[in-house]
Formats: sequence, structure tokens, C-alpha cells
Amino acid sequence: MGEWEPPPGRPRLTPNSCQTLEVASARLGRSSDRVRNRSSRVSTTTECFVGIDVSKTTLDAHLRPEGTVRRFDNTPEGIVALSEWVASHAPTLVVLEATGGYENAVVAAVSLRGLPVSLVNPKRIRDFARAIGRLAKTDTLDAGVLAEFAERVRPPVRPLPDADTQKLQALLARRGQLIGMRTMESNRLAGVTERPIRRSIETILRALGKEIDRADRDLDAAIRSCPVWQMKDELLQSIPGIGPGVSRTLLAEMPELGTLSREQAAALAGVAPVNRDSGSWSGRRSITGGRSVVRSMLYLGSLGARQGNAVLGVFAERLQAAGKAPKVIRIAVARKLLIIANAVLRDKRPWQPKMS
Repeated sequence: MGEWEPPPGRPRLTPNSCQTLEVASARLGRSSDRVRNRSSRVSTTTECFVGIDVSKTTLDAHLRPEGTVRRFDNTPEGIVALSEWVASHAPTLVVLEATGGYENAVVAAVSLRGLPVSLVNPKRIRDFARAIGRLAKTDTLDAGVLAEFAERVRPPVRPLPDADTQKLQALLARRGQLIGMRTMESNRLAGVTERPIRRSIETILRALGKEIDRADRDLDAAIRSCPVWQMKDELLQSIPGIGPGVSRTLLAEMPELGTLSREQAAALAGVAPVNRDSGSWSGRRSITGGRSVVRSMLYLGSLGARQGNAVLGVFAERLQAAGKAPKVIRIAVARKLLIIANAVLRDKRPWQPKMS
């Protein structure tokens, strides 16, 4: 067999010409990489995300994708400086953890500059950090995780509560703290026999009782001072099973109630069962997440609702006859109670049995 010859009109390839083609291909590849890198830089510079880790004394901010990190003092002056620095970058989203109150001033300062802010449950951030392999934990690293969470997950932006809502939330939180202290002192009293210690605990219990009464009066005054709150409170308490405590908690901790669907309301309060299935295996559904304060109050309210609300009483008996566990029944009644409350506020009409 003779040597292969190229068709007429085509040049013969030699070792030198093959090397020339390899060099040209490499140059073309590098050129394409530069084009892709340039286009990616153009696309990513249009958005930036900020994560802010809040502690008692410091505020750590991480700007992504630049990677810039800044630390500010958690003081009125430091919060102003932080909000100015964040606003200067016009971020797509700012994310903070809900840390029990320390973040409120920061959220207010950033929101007042018209920037999109999202408060996220700390458990979601911890789960996200583990998922991406970030096991180390410092304030600076936490700010970086928050910024990456903002970019990848894009949690929904929640508007800053108005002044009336913030006031009601603060009063309700203080009342809860006082009740918690009274419970602890009552538990201590049950195990004490020495008379001087008992007198000390009883003195504190009387003082806490007076403060709780004052907190109740302040809550009543706050609701009466706002016609909208008063109307909503009356509508909610028209539902058998919802008393002042549950009503105030719903007003303060779920101001969205009345504008949500049944599914959204249940998920927001954390009383929506979550499926745990994989392939042919079907696990038990359980509740998770949501606003724990609301869920706890609804759980307590379900006891009164089962006794005082004929419709929910029949609903609970039907579940019991079906063999459901007591805890499952209480959660189902709590979810039903929340759905009724959402419908009452949506329709702006007192409860009727047909709403159940």
C-alpha cells in the first residue's frame, strides 16, 4: 500500500505544520478563556451581597463577591457607619441572623436607607454552613457564610415592622421574660424548706406578679391606642380557644396574618407537617422551623380550643378515633386554629362555625 496523498488542491501536512496547528489551537483556547473570564466578570459585578454578623459589641460585615470584610463597633455611631458603608455598595441583598434583639437596630438603620434586608433563622445558616463544608466559626467567617447564603439562596426580603408592631413585640417579649422568671422562682420554692429562703423567693414572686400585671396593662393600652390592633384583637378573640395571650402573640409575631394562604400561614408558624420520604420508604411527617413563639402559644391555645370550641372538639375526636397520637392531635388542632384566625382577619368578620 502506497503513502496516503491529500486530495488535489489540499496542502500536504508535515510535522512542522501539525505543530503550527497545535500552537494556533492553544492560542485560540487561551483567547476563548479570556473572553469567558471577561464576560463572567461583567455578569458578576452587577450584583453584590452583604452578610452582617451581629454580636453584643461588634458588627462584622462581609461583601461578596469582592471578599471585603469590615468590622464596626455595635454602638449608635458604629451602626450609622455600617449602614453608610453598606449603602455605598448598593447591595442586591443584605442578610442577618435573628439573634434575639441585638440585630434590630442594625436592621432598622439599613432598612431606612431603602436597602433590601432579610432576617434568617440561625438554624438555616448553620445547616447551610455545614452543607458547604464551613466548620470553623468566628464572627468574620460567619459574616462570610451569611453573604454566601444571600447570594446562593436569595431569602425573601421582609419589610421592617411599623412602630406599633415593634412596640407590641417589645411589650410581649418583656411579659414572656417576666413569666419565665416567675416560673423559675416557683420551681425553686417547691424544693425549699428553709424559712429565710422561702421568704426571699416569695418576695420576688410578689414583685414579679406586679410587673406581669403592669405588662398586661401596657399591652391592653397599646392595643386600645391603635384602632386597627383593637379591631384585630376583637376579631381574634371571637374565636373560641383564642384568649388575650394567643391574640397578642399573633398580632405581634405574625403581622402578616390575614394576607396569607392556609399553607403559608401554617408554614410560617411551623405547624405544617413536613414529608420525610425516600424511594419506597415513607417516614413519619413532623413539624419543623417556623416562629417558635407563635407555635408555642398555639400549642397552648389548642387545649382550650378543644374544650371550648365545639367544631374543633369534634375535629379532635375524629382524629382520636382514627388512632392519632395525642401530640399529633394537638398540633392538628393548633394548625386548624391558626387557619381559622387567618380567615377571620382576612374576611374582617367575627368567627362563625362555618369558617372552621
